[in-house]
Amino acid sequence: QRKAEDVNSGLVGSMLNVIGVENIRSIQEKAVRNSRFDIPMIFAYDVIHGHKTMFPIPLAEAASWDLEMIEESARLAAVEASAQGLNWTFAPMVDISRDARWGRVMEGAGEDPFLGARIAVARVNGFQGDALDAADTIAACIKHFAAYGFAEAGKDYNAAEVGTTTLYNVIFPPFKAAIDEANVRTAMNAFNTVNGIPATGDRFLQRDILKGEWGFDGLIVSDWGSAAEMIDHGFAANREEAAFLAMRAGSDMDMESYVYRDHLEDLVEAGRIDEALIDDAVRRVLRVKFELGLFDDPFRYLDEQREATLLLSAEHRDAARRMAERSVVLLKNEGGLLPLKKGESIALIGALAEDKDSPLGNWRAQADEASAVSVVEGFEEADLEFTFAKGAALEVGNADFATEVDVNVTDRSGFEEAVSVAREADKVAIVLGEDALMSGEGRSRARIDLPGVQQELLELVHAANPNVILVVMSGRPLVLTWADENVPSIVQAWHLGHESGHALTNVLTGEVNPSGKLPMTFPRALGQVPIYYNRLPTGRPGPRDVVFWQHYTDEQNAPLYPFGHGLSYTEFDYSDLQVRRRGEEFEVSVNVRNTGGVAGEEVAQLYLRDLFAGISRPVRELKGFEKIALAPG
Repeated sequence: QRKAEDVNSGLVGSMLNVIGVENIRSIQEKAVRNSRFDIPMIFAYDVIHGHKTMFPIPLAEAASWDLEMIEESARLAAVEASAQGLNWTFAPMVDISRDARWGRVMEGAGEDPFLGARIAVARVNGFQGDALDAADTIAACIKHFAAYGFAEAGKDYNAAEVGTTTLYNVIFPPFKAAIDEANVRTAMNAFNTVNGIPATGDRFLQRDILKGEWGFDGLIVSDWGSAAEMIDHGFAANREEAAFLAMRAGSDMDMESYVYRDHLEDLVEAGRIDEALIDDAVRRVLRVKFELGLFDDPFRYLDEQREATLLLSAEHRDAARRMAERSVVLLKNEGGLLPLKKGESIALIGALAEDKDSPLGNWRAQADEASAVSVVEGFEEADLEFTFAKGAALEVGNADFATEVDVNVTDRSGFEEAVSVAREADKVAIVLGEDALMSGEGRSRARIDLPGVQQELLELVHAANPNVILVVMSGRPLVLTWADENVPSIVQAWHLGHESGHALTNVLTGEVNPSGKLPMTFPRALGQVPIYYNRLPTGRPGPRDVVFWQHYTDEQNAPLYPFGHGLSYTEFDYSDLQVRRRGEEFEVSVNVRNTGGVAGEEVAQLYLRDLFAGISRPVRELKGFEKIALAPG
């Protein structure tokens, strides 16, 4: 009610979660008519990995290592979102994270700052296009500044304690690249504290770094309610103090707390806030609106014809399928169990195999529920000889975006049928993992194995027929150690979006050769988490003959699957590595040859190590990569 009254009074400058040309036109007319200076509103939405057409979750797209496709994914999401009248997205999330317990790893690009920076630039370029005032582009927002992905124990909203070296070398690079190389127009601060200071009230992060050292001239928006949440952090005594601290720190726009609306005027009149700070914040908000062309035409995004024709189009679905195919990672393939061959009898097992909703992933914007192509449907359309058995339900009841998933831990009534079907088949494809709502915001997990009774189902099916292909749908790396030790073929399938079933079928049958590489390390055991490849060396490397070196007494140091890992149905040979100095730069080249029998794509990855420096440097750092397509020979 209050928001409606403020809109009618011309006191609202932006709105979130208003969708559709008709709705936005109605509100924009009121805003412009009632605003003292005819100032148009900006309309925002969480367009994270597609809008009406769902592409793979961002972590899955990162596994493609395909910057052109990632940019195209964001471009088409912007086309659809703008067709519904939107002009601002709260994406991309560019938080680096090394902890798979944290649910929002699904929303980012993984653990590496170099890969994360390249993907941040690609996504911002996709959203913002060549001209921000075009009717099919939207302003991007890099988030969450900063260290949100370093939440203690992987628990969402937890404190982050990080040193200067980690801030500058790991956390900052994707943000800075998006500003320097893609001219991102907005940024969002974070829910968490960084070294004891709530990010929303952190002057060092916002005024000293973003606006000062980096010269960012866009707007900074707080996260949902984060200004008022400084009271819960014990940093602000009350709502007025929260408004003071947020504005002083450099938060230009308050999202949903109403602390600016309620208290800024009083703070200025009391002399506590310099009006110049508010002028700067207003200037930044207005600048973005000017750049979007909203002052020239507040209704430029409102085209009923575009809204009627561009959503979930055949062209967009085709792009979503191609992106999904390139996001699949082949983790293991012993004995050439994959690809599947015509004429083989297949047992297709698992609740996720028939699930049409989970493939959409979390943060599914305007996608219709249960509208994805399932694996069962993909197999049917490919005319494969298969028998389906559910095996066991993954969850009890139906969760939604704001409620907990009730995981099935008791119902094993479908086990017998699954075992019977597996026993009669040549091969078994079993689809296990996470419901879409088991990852995402507020979805931290203390255990990152297969949820519920799925591990039991896998072991029983494997005992009945060892020719098992495990397809893992998840929004994070899972602990798959038993599967790696026992199952011949493992495919990491993430949550792949609308075209999931088609894409997975194409990969499993060899119509598409998998080319994805992991953007995050898969742990061998939960106790290894956080685990990441670019760790610092220690003074006691090993192994040694005595116990006094850096290791576990009950587990290997090595991960199950390292960052950058991913197999193919063909083989690649590297030779003739050369390094040439070009002034202050070095040129590195290598010959890559496809030595197998089918065409495929490889991601050539360049890693460096600085052996001696003023500070300790990682044992390995990604500094370049290129995805190349090669025919055999």
